[in-house]
Amino acid sequence: MKELDRFAEAFREEAGELLEELEKSLMQLEETPEDGEIVGRVFRAMHTLKGSSSMFGFDRIASLTHDIENVYDQVREGKLSISKKMIDLTLKACDLVKVRLSGEGEEPGAEREILDGFKAFLGKVEEEAAPITEKVEIPKSKAREITYRVRFIPPKDLFFRGMDPLSLVDELKNLGVCHLVAHVDAIPLLEEFAPENLYIHWDIVVTTSREENALRDVFIFVEDDSEIVIEKIDDGLKGEDDELDYKRLGDILVEKGDMSVEDMSAVLHKQKRFGEMAVEQGVVSPELVESALMEQKHVRELREKRVHSEVASTLKVPSERVDSLVNLVGELVTMQARLNQVSVNRNDTALLTISEEMERLVWDLRDKTMSIRMLPIEPTFGKFKRLVRDLSGELGKEVELVTEGEETELDKTVIEHINDPLVHLIRNSVDHGIEMPEEREKLGKNRKGTIYLSAGHSGAFVLIQVRDDGGGLNTEAIREKAIEKGLIAGDSNLSEKEINELIFAPGFSTAKHVTNVSGRGVGMDVVRKSMDTLKASIGVESKRGFGTTITLKIPLTLAIIDGLLVKIGEDSFVLPLSVVQECVELKREDRLKRQGQNTARVRDELVPYIRLRDKFSIVGAEPEIEQIVITEVEGMRVGFVIDSVIGQYQTVIKSLGSFYKRAKGLSGATILGDGTIALILDLNQLVKGEKGEEPLLQEPIGEGE
Repeated sequence: MKELDRFAEAFREEAGELLEELEKSLMQLEETPEDGEIVGRVFRAMHTLKGSSSMFGFDRIASLTHDIENVYDQVREGKLSISKKMIDLTLKACDLVKVRLSGEGEEPGAEREILDGFKAFLGKVEEEAAPITEKVEIPKSKAREITYRVRFIPPKDLFFRGMDPLSLVDELKNLGVCHLVAHVDAIPLLEEFAPENLYIHWDIVVTTSREENALRDVFIFVEDDSEIVIEKIDDGLKGEDDELDYKRLGDILVEKGDMSVEDMSAVLHKQKRFGEMAVEQGVVSPELVESALMEQKHVRELREKRVHSEVASTLKVPSERVDSLVNLVGELVTMQARLNQVSVNRNDTALLTISEEMERLVWDLRDKTMSIRMLPIEPTFGKFKRLVRDLSGELGKEVELVTEGEETELDKTVIEHINDPLVHLIRNSVDHGIEMPEEREKLGKNRKGTIYLSAGHSGAFVLIQVRDDGGGLNTEAIREKAIEKGLIAGDSNLSEKEINELIFAPGFSTAKHVTNVSGRGVGMDVVRKSMDTLKASIGVESKRGFGTTITLKIPLTLAIIDGLLVKIGEDSFVLPLSVVQECVELKREDRLKRQGQNTARVRDELVPYIRLRDKFSIVGAEPEIEQIVITEVEGMRVGFVIDSVIGQYQTVIKSLGSFYKRAKGLSGATILGDGTIALILDLNQLVKGEKGEEPLLQEPIGEGE
C-alpha cells in the first residue's frame, strides 16, 4: 500500500506540473487560435493526463479528460475551431482536476456542465459530417493512407507502474489497419522467470490516414523509459505505372536493423552486394561506397547518442535533499573560514597554501550548489495570465498581461514567498488601476488596459516590476482616507511618495464597497509583510492618469550572502555587502560640531547616519575616529556608524531562534572563523525603527559579551 501511495503522490506532482503547462498553453492558444503547434501541446497534455490518471487509479480524472482530448483531436484535424467557450470549459476542467487531486470537495454539477459543453462540440462535428455522408460518396483514395513501422520495446518493470502494454497496442489498432508480431525470444527459462517482469516487445505495421504525431501520442507517457522507433515505410503515393514497389525481404531486415549487410550477404552468398556490383560496373569507386557506409553508421550512432543524452539530461531530486546539501555547504564555508583563521594565526606557509586552495574549491562548490536552488521565475509568471483573464472577466474589464524576463532565476525559497505578494499587486492593478473600457475610450486610451510584469537582475538583487497604464494613484483620496483612519495627523506635511506608500498600511483601502476582489484592506499589507520577511524593499511610482509602477527589490538568495564584517567594541556585526557603497571616517570633533545632528557631508551630499553603538546600547570606550558605512536603503543613502571595518566576509545565515524574536534590526547570525558569533543586521528595519527613541534591545550589551 505504501508503494502505491508513493506512486500516487508522484502522479499528483507530475499532474500539477502538467496542469501549469496546460494553462500556459491555453492562454497562448486564446491569443493565437490558429497555432497548430500549441493545439498539439494541449492535446498531448490531455492525453498524458488521461493515461497517467487511469494508470494510477484516478478514474474520475481519466473520464473527465476523455471527451476533452477528443475535442482537441478534432481541432487538430481541422474539424473544429478554437473558441472562447472552449478555452473557458478547458480551464474549468483544469480547476476541477486540481480539486480532485487535492481531495477537496467539488462543486455539485461542475463535471456535468463541463462534459455537456464538450459533448456539444463533438455533436457539431457529427452534425456537419452526417449530411455529407448521406449524400456524397467520398472516394476511398481521397484521404492518403501512410504506412508506418513501429518497434515498441517497453521496460521490464512496466507492470509495476500499473500500465498494460496491450492497451497501447489497442490504441494503435484504432488508428487504422494494424498487424503486429510479438517477440518472445527474451523470455527466460522457468526457473529464471519472474512473473512481474515484462519480457515481450512488439513490431507493428500500421496503415493510417493520421499523421505520425498521432502514433507518437499513443506512447507519450511511456516514451521516456521505452525504446520506441517509428518509421514511414510507404507514403501512400503510387508510381507512374500504378504498380506497387515491394522491398525485398533482406532489405527490410537490414533496414529494421535485424540483420546486418554482411549477414544478408552471407545468406545470399551466390549474389553480390549492391556496392560490389556498382564498383564492377564502374558507376562508383570503392572509396565512395565505403564513405556511404561510414555515413550511414555515423548518423545512426549520432542519433542513438542524442536520444540517450536527452533522456539523461535532467534528474528530479526532492527539494529537501537540495536544502540539506545547502546546509552542509554552509557548514563547510564556516569550517573553511576557521581553517583560514588558524593558518593566518600560525603563519604557516604550507597551511596557508592549503587554506587558499580550499577556499577556492569551497567557493566553487558554494556557487554550484546555490545554482541548483535557482529556478526561473517563468512558472510563477505563467499563473498570472489566468488570474488576469478571470479577474478582468469578473469585473467587466478588458485587460492584457504582458510579461518580460521570465528566464530570470531566483532562489526557490524566495520564489515560494513572492507568489502571494504578486497576486495581490496584480489584483490591485486590475481592480483599482485599469479603468472600465468605456471610460478608457473617453480618455483617448485603448479599450484594453495593459499590465506589465517584468523581472531582471540588478547585482545581488532581482527587480520585479508590476506596471499598469491605468488611472494612477489618487494621492488626495489616499491622504483623506489615512487621516480618517488615524494613520497620519491632519496637519502632517508628507511628500507624494510618502503618501503613496500609505497604501501598504494595515487595513488601508480606498474602495467604497467590499467585493470579492478588494475593499478589506488586507492585500497590500500582505505585500509589505512578505517583503519584510524576504529582507526586500518595495517602491511605488505613480502619475495620475498614466498608471502606477510598483518595484520589488528582492535578494537572490536567503542562505549565503557576501557581507561586510565590522566591529563595535568587542562585538562583531555583518552588513549585507550588496547595499554597501563606501566607507568614510567620522572624527569625534566633526560629530560634536553637528550638535547632536546625525548627519555627515559625503562628497558634497548631506547623508544621515545611525550610530549602532547607541542603537544597540553597547557600553565601552568610543574610538577617536569611527567609521561610517554608507549604504543604499529604501532608495536613499544612509550611513551606519561603527568602530572599525574588518573586511569582506562570506556569511552563512543562521536563524536566531524564538528567544530573540523581539530583537528588531537583526536578520540572523553567523559563526566567524574563531568560533565567535556575529549578528547580521537588517538595515531596512533599522532605518524604519529610527523614528522611535527606544533602543532596539532592552538590555545593554556589555564589553566582550
